Amino acid sequence: MNWFFRIVWALPFVLLAAGCVEADKPESSAITLAILIDPDMGGAWKAVVERFEKENPGIKVELKEGPTATDERENMYTTSFLARDGVYDLVFMDIIWVPKFASQGFLAPLDDLFPESEREKFLASDIKGSIFEGKIYRVPLLSDVGLLYCRKDILEKAGVDPPRTFSELVAASKKLQQEPELWGYVFQGKQYEGLVCDFLEVLWGHGGDVLDRSGRVVIDSPRAVEALTWLVKIVREDKICPPGVTTYEEEESRHVFQAGRSVFMRNWPYVWGLAQKEDSPIRGKIGIIPMVHAEGHKSAATLGGWGLGISSFSNKQEAAWKFIAFATSYESQKVFHFQRGWIPTRGQLFQDRDILARSAYYTELYKILQLARPRPVHPRYPEISDLMQLHLSSALVGKETPQAAIRKMAEGIRGIVHGQ
Repeated sequence: MNWFFRIVWALPFVLLAAGCVEADKPESSAITLAILIDPDMGGAWKAVVERFEKENPGIKVELKEGPTATDERENMYTTSFLARDGVYDLVFMDIIWVPKFASQGFLAPLDDLFPESEREKFLASDIKGSIFEGKIYRVPLLSDVGLLYCRKDILEKAGVDPPRTFSELVAASKKLQQEPELWGYVFQGKQYEGLVCDFLEVLWGHGGDVLDRSGRVVIDSPRAVEALTWLVKIVREDKICPPGVTTYEEEESRHVFQAGRSVFMRNWPYVWGLAQKEDSPIRGKIGIIPMVHAEGHKSAATLGGWGLGISSFSNKQEAAWKFIAFATSYESQKVFHFQRGWIPTRGQLFQDRDILARSAYYTELYKILQLARPRPVHPRYPEISDLMQLHLSSALVGKETPQAAIRKMAEGIRGIVHGQ
């Protein structure tokens, strides 16, 4: 077959192939956004994405479910950002990741897209935790805050008022506990991030802090020593906590409290739903109150929570913002609340009839959220936290005095802050 006839014979197939490419063009032109998330328990993410894609047919959202451990997902994001590969367009981030990611140029600023008029609709503490060096990089999606749980039934029977101060908490614990069956107070005492969260509430409640507004290290203060001394004393001298409290994370604390073996507990809001299940020994017997404080000072609660940002390496930032606006909307946050149990970040949702019908305690929770404070805002916060964990734990188990632990923390944090 000569070249002319070969071309004539092949021409219909070439035209057919060209037609197929053209037919596929509309589908291939759809934008796909990728996001790394936690395991989608309850299917809330899927439900929100399906609604979004229905309203935005030109945009697809690819949910990449990562491991449960937050530090592992942080490492996955970091690896992608350092490679500048644009694998993830959207960033689902813990509040403590914001300074680290923003300082390294991993996140796109959202100031032009997320004006003050919109930010006012969200909890002020969550907005504050989304800002680094004057720019906002995250829209809050779910909030979290440290709470003090109490056994209302035990307090009422004994005629004891809920404590307001540290001394009142100790006094009530000593009066009501019947160790080893019933302890006074349980918290997260293991050497990990939870211990830092717990200590910060005690530190703030004594009027102290880690860094001041200018970023100067101020933890080596008499107030910080008083705070750590109180925490050590309740474990080692007052003995209002179970002996194993220095090995407890959130779940160990919850199991003790939910089994009816502690009068008070410091933990997060997720415990409420579990404690109210039909098979829970303390169902209908608990209440929440703000973390106690020292005389002359105010209560404070450690802020947690997650939000959505945009990767600075994404070339689909306009579409990414459309999804963020949709996922953090009033209706989407209700979906996350009912299918996942997440705490909303929009203030009006704490007055929503549907939510209050299921979670009446949200009225009190909202008040405590007003007291929430972010952990030290610094790009090297993970290193600061690791150092604090080490010395806080050493003090709790008696290896260091509170004075020595605070001094070593201050020295180490100064080295971190000054880049040493």
